[in-house]
Amino acid sequence: MGGVNYARLGRPNNTGTRIVCVSGDVQRPGYFEIEVGAVTIGQLIYEMAGGLKPGRKLKAIIPGGSSAKVLRAGERFKLKQKQPDGASIEREMSIDEIPMDFDSLAAAGSMAGSGGVIVLDDSRDMVWALNNINEFYAHESCGQCTPCREGSLWMQKITDRMLRGGGVTEDPKTLKSIGGNIAGRTICAFGEACAWPTQSFVEKFPEEFAARAQKPVPPALPPEYTPEELIEAESIQAVPMAHDPGWEKAGAAGLI
Repeated sequence: MGGVNYARLGRPNNTGTRIVCVSGDVQRPGYFEIEVGAVTIGQLIYEMAGGLKPGRKLKAIIPGGSSAKVLRAGERFKLKQKQPDGASIEREMSIDEIPMDFDSLAAAGSMAGSGGVIVLDDSRDMVWALNNINEFYAHESCGQCTPCREGSLWMQKITDRMLRGGGVTEDPKTLKSIGGNIAGRTICAFGEACAWPTQSFVEKFPEEFAARAQKPVPPALPPEYTPEELIEAESIQAVPMAHDPGWEKAGAAGLI
């Protein structure tokens, strides 16, 4: 074909072909070579990968490997698309209509990344899915940078506790805060890789994380609760406030 003709494939600024790996809740997972931008997410899922499993609906897609931010089905996306003449037009589209190219996926709030496309149908628990990702990144962190070393493990511990019934009301907020304190604060891009899934999952599926974060925040003073006690306890009782300077105004009627 030659380099000149190869560069004519694809869309402006997104030329050539690339290999994507489709996994998850599809009937025909596998590797597919696509012309960049010539195939949409919907075509990739429903035509090339055989569609979703019988009776299931699309819930979400991770378009560029586990570190890419998750996209929720049912959302509408406003994307600016570059035309052959150099002009740009803005289009509103569904997740199925998003072209599988670098610029479009970035404009949708995610990335093309490694090309590892993970499809999630409506049978999936999104807290479970994030916990699975968090376990991987907590294990893979090299430990050199404190935000990543500590934060990846904290995120994994929190989602693990939420799955086991010990989620407290501040957990979703805490997860986003931890992610925000990792991204941009590490030597390599692994920090963003472990932070972005947590940030996007909590943002895109707040109702599922809130449903697993029902218990009140434990008191700040002893007795402290272990993760096991948080999971087993049906309710968290307030304890009398320790009468130390500075704590008098910590809670109404002297309670935390």
